[in-house]
Amino acid sequence: MRADEISSRARTIHFSSLVLDTHADTPQRLFFDRFDLGKRDPEGCVDIPRLREGGVGAIFFALWVPVEVTGFAATRRAWDLLDATIKQIEIHGGDLALCTLSEEVRAARASGKIAVLLGIEGGHAINNDLAVLREFHARGVRYMTLTHNAATDWADSSNDAPRHNGLTDFGREVIREMNRLGMLVDVSHVSDATFYDALETSRAPVIASHSCCRALCDAPRNLDDAMIQALTARGGVIHITFHDSFLSQEYANANRALASEIASHEEGAAKKFGENEARNLMELQRVSNEAIRAGKLPQVSWEKIVDHIDRAVGLAGAEHVGVGSDFDGAFMPAGMEDASKFPLLTEGLLDRGYGETDIRKILGENTLRVMEDAARIGKQLQAEKS
Repeated sequence: MRADEISSRARTIHFSSLVLDTHADTPQRLFFDRFDLGKRDPEGCVDIPRLREGGVGAIFFALWVPVEVTGFAATRRAWDLLDATIKQIEIHGGDLALCTLSEEVRAARASGKIAVLLGIEGGHAINNDLAVLREFHARGVRYMTLTHNAATDWADSSNDAPRHNGLTDFGREVIREMNRLGMLVDVSHVSDATFYDALETSRAPVIASHSCCRALCDAPRNLDDAMIQALTARGGVIHITFHDSFLSQEYANANRALASEIASHEEGAAKKFGENEARNLMELQRVSNEAIRAGKLPQVSWEKIVDHIDRAVGLAGAEHVGVGSDFDGAFMPAGMEDASKFPLLTEGLLDRGYGETDIRKILGENTLRVMEDAARIGKQLQAEKS
């Protein structure tokens, strides 16, 4: 099925819903390649024409800092990505609006604009400094993924050996300050111990901006059933991501079997493109596609996304599930190659028997709710402190 072949009912629901994607790594392209969001591009996943075609009304752009970049250099990289994103919003002011609150997102949609929101991916970007965290917030950042693929000085990662057995005392301070600021705490990429420490510490609902269900694909970044239930018992939302390695156990197993070959390609891409992570990923996507054609890796269908949504809804209810694609930062399944394909999700949910109200919640309303909760609790905490 192509996105232009969905039913009239799916199209009506989808394009009248506020579709909010909680994670895209497009700022890498904006910074390194000076990519113009206004032009439909044959590469990558996100640009204004494809967001429009896919009915995406709001998107969190992730300021992702590789774990190899540390100290002030990590902060500087995040600033550079933020600046590049703001520049595109200014250039395309007729199409884009920087938003920090749920009501601003709704206002942008009412005026025909796409809401752009900002999140930090990798807590090392604040360089162990709460003043830096506050500065990011002042410039519009509204969530932070506590870790990426390595532990920070204050939190353990799902893809690294434990250093702290969860959060340190300073890590708990980070959570409390995020609560006070009204920033969403994002637990994608964190270790299981960090996950539970974050839930225990946070007074606001916590999100996973781009994670799947470990029961369907046993990847460390995915959440197991108990974690999903714990997250949602506190009002949080798990946002199902589209990355092949987190959707499909078959793909993840085959990918692990090719680890040495993949590492060689990663080394080659790094030599060719240096710090340009956007180009590195595109090169590795090309390699992955070749491996699929050669039968070394299985083809993953977009319908796997709906399988993970189903699992999460069955555990937590439709009020606690959203979508976070990881566009421009991961390998996409067949049929969901870019933002223009988003309407397929609505068709897939209808096919599984979901009602219109629940579909609207999953597509974006649940995320707006947790944004509202975080902002409200932030105001309460500021009032308590004063």
